[in-house]
This record gives sequence, C-alpha cells and structure tokens, in this order.
Amino acid sequence: MGMIKGMTGYGGAQISTKEVKALIEIKSLNGRYLDIIYYLPAGYASLEDRIRQLCGQYLERGRVSVSVKIAQKKKDEVVLNKQVVQSYLRYAKELERQFRLKNNLTLAGIVKLPGVFEVRETSVGVEQVWPTLAQGFKKALAALDQMRKREGLSLQRDIKGQLLKMAKEIQTIQARAKTVLKEMKASIPAEEFPSYQRNSDINEELSRLKHHIAEMKILLNGVSSVGKRIDFTAQEMQRETNTIGAKLQDRVVSNAVIALKSRIEKIREQAQNIE
Repeated sequence: MGMIKGMTGYGGAQISTKEVKALIEIKSLNGRYLDIIYYLPAGYASLEDRIRQLCGQYLERGRVSVSVKIAQKKKDEVVLNKQVVQSYLRYAKELERQFRLKNNLTLAGIVKLPGVFEVRETSVGVEQVWPTLAQGFKKALAALDQMRKREGLSLQRDIKGQLLKMAKEIQTIQARAKTVLKEMKASIPAEEFPSYQRNSDINEELSRLKHHIAEMKILLNGVSSVGKRIDFTAQEMQRETNTIGAKLQDRVVSNAVIALKSRIEKIREQAQNIE
C-alpha cells in the first residue's frame, strides 16, 4: 500500500565537529507550491540553492522555513608580519650606517619587537562546513518526512471513512429513486411518465459518482503528490451530486444529497492538507 503525506511537520538535527556546532530546524505548513524561507547565519546565503535541492528530495509542496544556527569553535592562529620585520631590519641598517652603531640585532631580539607576531582568531569557511551541514539537513528532513507521513496516514483514514459513508448515501438514493419512479408511474398520466422518467434519470450521475469514489481510493494509496488531484476529483463529485439533487426532487434524496455534499466538503478540506 502506498503512503500519502501531509504538509505539516517539523524536523531538527544537531551536529557537532571539532570546528563547529550547528542546530538545524525545518518546519512545514500547507502550501500550493514548494516555498522555502531561509534563516541562515551571515555569510551563508550562498547555500540556499543547495539546501533547496536537498529539500526537493523529500518535499514537493508546502511553505517551509529552514533555520540554521551555528556556533563555531574559534581557533587562535599566530601570524608572522614579514613586512614589519623587513621594516625593522631596514631601519636598523640605516641606524648602523648613519650613526656608525654596531648592529647586534638577533633573532631573539626581533621576535620580541612589537608587531612582529600577531595572534588572530580563525573561523571555518562555508565550504568546509557544508558537508557536515548537508548530513544534518538529511537527518532533519528525514524526521520531517516521517511526521508528514504520519499525518498522511491520519488523513487517509479520515477520507476513506468519508468515502464509505458516501457509498451508503448512494445506496439510499438508488433505492429511493426506484421507489419514486414506481410511485410516479402510478400517480401521473401514462403519456407524461416517459418524459418524467427521462428527466429524472440519475443512473449516469450515480455511475460517475461511484467511479470518482473508486478513483479517489486509488489516489489515497498513491505515493506521489496527490493533494491537488484529490481536490479535483472531489469537485467532480460535487458536480454530479448537485445534478442528482436537481433532477430528482424528493425529501429522502434531498437529505442524502445534503449529506453527500457535507462529506465531499470535508474531503476537500482535508485535501488542502495533503502534499
């Protein structure tokens, strides 16, 4: 059996390496298309396309927010300022020549001079972080996907329940249509009956309605994005139901038609939650 998916869910992942710690959170809500909003650290906007490609492997529709929080572990790096050393040496030679002083500048003396060495904090670049982030995104998306599948299972059960009840309403209409036809045949002039029978014939509409129910059951067992197709099928059901109500004016049939419309509307509401 296939598995439809809902569009509401959450997935998160924490990752930690020697260089960086990160928290990834992905949330999704109903949406007609795949619409992603990014909340990334400064300097990480270049990753948006890659993140979208990863999301596209799991999601087809929905309004998705992607949040990445990064705490980099700073490292101290000692940097030799060669230009400063060159300047010291150049001025030392100039002093030696101009004032006839002995140049006793040694390595030990040079390294003690201000500005020769500088201690800087270094951070990890985006490209270095991405492989780790990508693994985190896959974990978060897998968790989100599982949550959407659980919602899909709940939606599947609900809609199948509505379809089962619709089938019973259709049986009621079919049985009542036969009774009404017999009653009208006995109560109206014989020459008027063929016209009434023709105008009140709902067999074609009932047949199409049953077909739509069968088609929707197939969609509910699908694995691809079926939310829009379920909504379209429900619209077709609505059209057939309206025609039945218009063709056969009867209290029992009207009540059954009202019940059908109510169930179809609930299906359409649920279809908005299906990917």
